[in-house]
Amino acid sequence: MKQRIAFLLMAITIFGKQTFSQQNHTLIVKANQPGAAIQPTMWGVFFEDINLGADGGIYAELVKNRSFEFFKPMMGWAVNRKKFVEGEMLVINRSEENTRNPRFLRVTMNNVSKGDLGLTNEGFRGMGIKKGVRYDFSIMYRQPQAHTKLHIELIDSSKNVIGDTVLSLTASGDNWHKAAVSFHARETVMKGKMNIWFEGNGAVDLDMISLFPGDTWKNRPGGMRADMIQLLADMKPGFLRFPGGCIVEGFDLSNRYRWKNTVGPIEERQLIMNRWNIEFPHRAAPDYFQTFGLGFFEYFQLAEDIGAEPLPILNCGMACQFNSAEVVPMQALDPYIQDALDLIEFANGDVNTKWGKVRAEMGHPAPFNLKMMGIGNENWGPQYIERLKAFQTAIKEKYPSIKLICSSGTDPNGERFDYLNGELRRMNADFIDEHYYRKPEFFFQNARRYDNYPRNGSKIFGGEYASHVDKTAGGNRNTWLAAISEAAFMTGLERNADVVQMASYAPLFAHIDGWQWAPDLIWVNNLQSYGTPDYHVQKLFSLNKGSKVVPITLNNDVVAGQDSLYASACIDAATNELIIKVVNASDKPQVNTLQLDGVKRIAATGKLTVMQSELTALNTFDSPTNVAPVESTIAIKGKKIQLNNSPYSFSVLRVKLE
Repeated sequence: MKQRIAFLLMAITIFGKQTFSQQNHTLIVKANQPGAAIQPTMWGVFFEDINLGADGGIYAELVKNRSFEFFKPMMGWAVNRKKFVEGEMLVINRSEENTRNPRFLRVTMNNVSKGDLGLTNEGFRGMGIKKGVRYDFSIMYRQPQAHTKLHIELIDSSKNVIGDTVLSLTASGDNWHKAAVSFHARETVMKGKMNIWFEGNGAVDLDMISLFPGDTWKNRPGGMRADMIQLLADMKPGFLRFPGGCIVEGFDLSNRYRWKNTVGPIEERQLIMNRWNIEFPHRAAPDYFQTFGLGFFEYFQLAEDIGAEPLPILNCGMACQFNSAEVVPMQALDPYIQDALDLIEFANGDVNTKWGKVRAEMGHPAPFNLKMMGIGNENWGPQYIERLKAFQTAIKEKYPSIKLICSSGTDPNGERFDYLNGELRRMNADFIDEHYYRKPEFFFQNARRYDNYPRNGSKIFGGEYASHVDKTAGGNRNTWLAAISEAAFMTGLERNADVVQMASYAPLFAHIDGWQWAPDLIWVNNLQSYGTPDYHVQKLFSLNKGSKVVPITLNNDVVAGQDSLYASACIDAATNELIIKVVNASDKPQVNTLQLDGVKRIAATGKLTVMQSELTALNTFDSPTNVAPVESTIAIKGKKIQLNNSPYSFSVLRVKLE
């Protein structure tokens, strides 16, 4: 009954119907009692190719179905012709000759000129084209004689040409050749398309038809979309988890993610259907595939770029248990285990090793210094434990320092969770990966979740979490209520940094015209991207991580919901600063006095960063910073700091210790 009353009071407070008057509080911060170390990996990011996260998202390729490997080979393409000629465009399948990239397009021209015969590619929900930006077109081709000329055009929705060039294919013979040309766009459009008009006579084979903007992340040819990656880099995440997520499991085992098919030359990476292609009939995505232009090498490189530890997740011999529930027999598990061992060699091996050589040939002779990997994603049951033990034995025997992240299933409680939690602790698992997609109430109520967890043994990775607000849709789910509830919960994660050593929100990205799952941390269209209120909360925790937790109490208790107040505190040894985070989840302003014990002197000013808004507020493409942090300087006298916490606010205070 007491718990029920407490919940009702909390719900009343959260939703702004509070009737009792607010009290002023004195929070005691014992700055001279540093406790648990906060790991550099504490706050990270989780990437999965969902919601057009990779192709059509951070992978900057603008051409959809560039090698004609989709289930429908001409999906994304339209043929333009003045007069129909039977067989002038044929998709040829050379599966016996090339199993990884079997299809190509054969175009037969009969003395055609520009405008007679051509192709149009629609892009991923259109092509975002930017005025003044260079665009790099490339193609693989072969032809008996050198007779083909390509007229490349970018067009807007009215078919006006906004950028164009001409490419002559000059090589001939039986071998494949690559040709490329660059040009600039003259206008900015949200949903452009690309035309290719043919000029010549005879047959030409085409494959890997590609168009990239020149302004990719770090200006890498064939690279990533810079604005999206910049949002990640700005967070300074401690780790990057990839490639998921459910795509690791696949709908069935044939659809699972196989990292070895994602490295090496781009044209040799084997496309598969993205399992989100068929997952949600109400959000159909029949054109959702994985080209693997963004593969494991690029993921490792991205982690290195943004200063994050790489955290790859591998299939454990089990497909998604919500879909096919297919498993590989134990006697056939060795190839899966070998994939894990080979991945460590790919990441860390000397250039003279088999897989270290592959990495070096891709342009990175130095090791990526992989320290951890996940085995399985949201798998459960005795069949998972049995397979996990086989992985653990083999990996620890050869690479004892590699930490393994182990699944606790899809839910943070219940019989499945209890079984896995018990078994994993008996196995002395390095990390137990807990997931929680729940309503805001869950996050407010669970700020104390880890206070009584074992301090020794397995550590916790809060691998996927997000606050889901009822009766909202799409990007509108990313309200301030969701974000502030996560902030309250995260104060509990930080307070228990000796138990929780990694955490990441999920999913990371969503395309406004291609999302299937919401809420999401960052929303994008073809030209823009913005961080949600949740993004800014994650960023504030990451940028204000600190190195050791220090106690902050209210009436000799942790600050975890009393009068809708939540707080955590830490010391940043590198800057000798005290960092205090306070959430006021009530509809009333609060005056909180921070009493700093155990300090000799503190600076006369501190930096205060505040997020505050109505609970229904959200960010949009038109108002991307509607809910965002605001910085100010506050004056400090003595060892007491008065903090005026607005209703529905999250505050971060940094104070220099002298």
